[in-house]
Amino acid sequence: MSTLPTLFVSHGSPMLALDAGATGLAWAEIARTLPKPRAVVVASAHWLSAQAAVSTTASPATIHDFYGFPEPLFRIQYTPPGAPQLAEQVAALLADAGFEVGIDPARGLDHGAWVPLKNMYPDADVPAFQLAIQPRQGPEHHWRLGRALASLREQGVLVLASGSITHNLRELEWDIPEGVASNEYVPAFQHWVYQRLLAGDRAALLDYRRQAPGAQRAHPTDEHYLPLYVALGAAGDAPRAERLFTSLTHGGLAMDVYAFH
Repeated sequence: MSTLPTLFVSHGSPMLALDAGATGLAWAEIARTLPKPRAVVVASAHWLSAQAAVSTTASPATIHDFYGFPEPLFRIQYTPPGAPQLAEQVAALLADAGFEVGIDPARGLDHGAWVPLKNMYPDADVPAFQLAIQPRQGPEHHWRLGRALASLREQGVLVLASGSITHNLRELEWDIPEGVASNEYVPAFQHWVYQRLLAGDRAALLDYRRQAPGAQRAHPTDEHYLPLYVALGAAGDAPRAERLFTSLTHGGLAMDVYAFH
């Protein structure tokens, strides 16, 4: 079985579930070029917990965890099977690495998971489950979470981290053209992440709050950035980063997708 890369996707607005445009085409192409995984574990910015947690339901429901959007968005159902036994294995890997781990036998897939998965695997035929993010913990914690799961890549399991390279909803401009930045900190932060990932500079990445330009504005809270470290850690000690897609939407959401080999 081929060793899979790990992926980080910027999942953008829930409206991508209705019209994903170039981002959705990129997600679909990435899935087409990868070996079909036996399952996907999604570290989503929209499942937050105090400690590490894994979902173990056999039939994950579609969670519409948003409001104020058009009614057709709430009718979408994306219901792949879960992977309870594999999820229990993931929980054991985390416990062996020293994490306190919670099990959620009922949680479904939030939009950070099902929106990209719907474009990647539209037939909903790849089992999927989720890994929670701990917003009170920092990058090092999430890198170690990912590092504990590195063996999954050799078992045909895709580690998919879902968040956003930049995420300041207060500064978005909804009518601005695609690819245009509303503030200069957005491309500056986006480029800094790209350069540090390509250089394999994990020390700088872990210290992004102090080192990255515009870090506080790019991420007033960092739950959408922390999944990146899960993908980075799960790729092993010295992964090669590859940017598979880059875009900018609403002036402030950098939509970059990375693979870590």
